[in-house]
Amino acid sequence: MSVSFVCASASADERNRQAPSMVERMTLILGAFDDPQCRLLLEEIADRSGLPRSTTHRILDQLVQVGWLTHSRAGYALGPRSLGLGGREFGHSLLRAVAVPILHQLAIHTGLVVHLAVLDAADIYYLDKLGGREAWCVPSAVGCRAPAHCTAVGKAMLACKPPEDVDLLYPVAPQPRNERSVASLGGLHRELALIRSRHGLATDRGEFVRTVSCVAAPVGGPDGAVAAISVVGEEWMQVQRTAPVARTAARAITRELSALR
Repeated sequence: MSVSFVCASASADERNRQAPSMVERMTLILGAFDDPQCRLLLEEIADRSGLPRSTTHRILDQLVQVGWLTHSRAGYALGPRSLGLGGREFGHSLLRAVAVPILHQLAIHTGLVVHLAVLDAADIYYLDKLGGREAWCVPSAVGCRAPAHCTAVGKAMLACKPPEDVDLLYPVAPQPRNERSVASLGGLHRELALIRSRHGLATDRGEFVRTVSCVAAPVGGPDGAVAAISVVGEEWMQVQRTAPVARTAARAITRELSALR
């Protein structure tokens, strides 16, 4: 009886050594995403990781809950916690590489300043700025941040989010930059609804800097906006006329990014 028990225990230990631990299984699943833009279906992740489908699904749910992955109808993608480890910089570099030739042509065509920005919580983060002759009058810089609700690029991206997601970004009322800025969550929602009715076109008439006006359009992705571009200048009428070409440029960047996925 004693010998039989020892043999059974040894067999169980051997099986435990062969079965991957939870950390190993999570690593296999995260390793299935070979670049920050990668988007995979459940079956693809199970195939790449070599794990059973049911196990893969259970761990995916856990990784989504804690922010390592995101999930939408288009599949699974790396989440904010994963991208914060360095993938975000790669993704930004790819976005800039795709966008710069288009933005360069937009800046030449309009003679105005052009921005590329991404959303980071309730702020925008400027990835690029291409200046025309009015660059000196626009107090923005690559690597700087600004409140999303006060800027055209920020509002263009917020409008691509469901209202409940916007609520989560603003647990307290948005703080106005000046008397022209949105000063309440209700006001922000009304502004975003208007932007959606314009198919994503957003404006800023001195809401962040009184002397600067902007028009902006979102760059689309599988789950909404991945970025936005804006055309910026001092004269509102001049900036307003650039709205059609700004929207066309944003759609061109969206198409280029989509072709890479």
